[in-house]
Amino acid sequence: MRLLLLFLLILPLPLRAETLLLMAEQAGCRYCEAWDKEIAPIYPKTAEGQAAPLRRADIRDLPQDIDLARPVAFTPTFILVTDGMETGRIEGYPGQDFFWALLARLIEEVSASPAPPPAQING
Repeated sequence: MRLLLLFLLILPLPLRAETLLLMAEQAGCRYCEAWDKEIAPIYPKTAEGQAAPLRRADIRDLPQDIDLARPVAFTPTFILVTDGMETGRIEGYPGQDFFWALLARLIEEVSASPAPPPAQING
């Protein structure tokens, strides 16, 4: 799985979709605080962090440039975004062991899915 992530990192940029991990959070969320303590310091240094850089947002002020599949109801919610569209999510923080496995699976599913066909204009 890590080899797949490393392969994605070395692809030329034009061949890769723009992917990020959006973390929806709120003040006072103890699971957000646990994630901040256990994962945040190392996330940017990991293959997952390189494949999907982190973007944080308050649950009450989510970015308008991301097309979410459904509203965010829990914090933290981690939303994998590819080219501005939600491609997967993890609701809650299940601890570091489960988090890494779930995130790796989301990234792998996105990289394994075929690209959508180009839009057709009938005219």
